[in-house]
Amino acid sequence: MRRTTLAGLALTAAAFLFGSTFVVIKDAVAGFPPINFVAWRFLLGGMALAILSIPRGRQLWRDATVTGMLLFLGYAAQTVGLTTTTASNSALITGLFVIVTPVLAAALARRSPGGWVVVGAVVAFMGVVLLTANEGLRLRSGDFLTLVCAGAFAGHIVALARYAPRHPVIPFTAAQVLITAVVAFPAAALLEGSRVPTSREVPALVLTALGVSGGAFLLQIWAQTVIGPARTGILLTLEPAFGVGTAAVVLGERLTPTGWLGAALIVAAIYLVVTRGEEASEIETEAISAAH
Repeated sequence: MRRTTLAGLALTAAAFLFGSTFVVIKDAVAGFPPINFVAWRFLLGGMALAILSIPRGRQLWRDATVTGMLLFLGYAAQTVGLTTTTASNSALITGLFVIVTPVLAAALARRSPGGWVVVGAVVAFMGVVLLTANEGLRLRSGDFLTLVCAGAFAGHIVALARYAPRHPVIPFTAAQVLITAVVAFPAAALLEGSRVPTSREVPALVLTALGVSGGAFLLQIWAQTVIGPARTGILLTLEPAFGVGTAAVVLGERLTPTGWLGAALIVAAIYLVVTRGEEASEIETEAISAAH
C-alpha cells in the first residue's frame, strides 16, 4: 500500500476518533461533572504524552501556559455544553473553529479576511441558525457554550501558529495538556466539587485521553508529514460528519429536515474555507488537531 494511501486512511481513522468523542463525552457527563471530566481526561492524556517526551524549558512552559489556558476554555465550554445540547450539534458547531480561525487571525493582523473566508462565515452562520432553529430561533445554552468553545479553539490555533514552531511537537503538546488539567482541577473543585471517576467513567476517560488526545493526534502528525497540511485539513472535515453519524447510531439522535440542511451548510462552509481560503493552509491546518 502506498504511503499516501496509508496516510489518508490514518487521517480518516483520526477524524472518526475525533468525531466519536462527542458521543462518548455526552454519555459520560450525564452522571459525572463536566469540568471534573475535563480535568481527569487531560491529566491522563498529559501524563501519557509526557512519557513519550518530557516537556523541558522555561520558555516551553511559558508558551504552553498561554495555549493551555485557551485549550481549557474551549474544552470546559464544550463539555459543559454537552450537558444541554446534542452530540450532533456539538460536533457541527465545534467544527466552526476552522472558519473562526482565519477571521480571528485577520483581525489580530488588522487586515480583512479573504473573500472565501467571508463567504464561508456567512454560509456557516446560516447553517447554525437552521441547525438550532428549534422552538423558534432561541439558542440553547449548550449551543451557545459550544460557540464559545469554537472561538476558544480558534484562539488556541492562532496562538499555536506563533508558539508551536519554537518547540518540539510532542513535549509542547504534553505541556499544554498538563496545563489544561492544572487549571481544570481547581475550577472543578470551585464550581462542582472534587470528584474521583468511578468505573463507569474510566472507559470514556481512557478513550478520550489516550485514544483521541494521544493516539489520533499522533496519527495525524505522521500523516501530515506525508500528505501535507492542506490535504490533512480537507480530510479532517469528516469529523463533524462522523460526530453526527455516531450520535445517530449510538444515541439515536436524529436531525430534523431543517437541521440536516443546517448541518450540510456547516460542513460545506468548513470544506470551502479549508480548500479555498488562503489562511487555511497557513494557519488552521498546521495545528488543527490540537483542538481535539
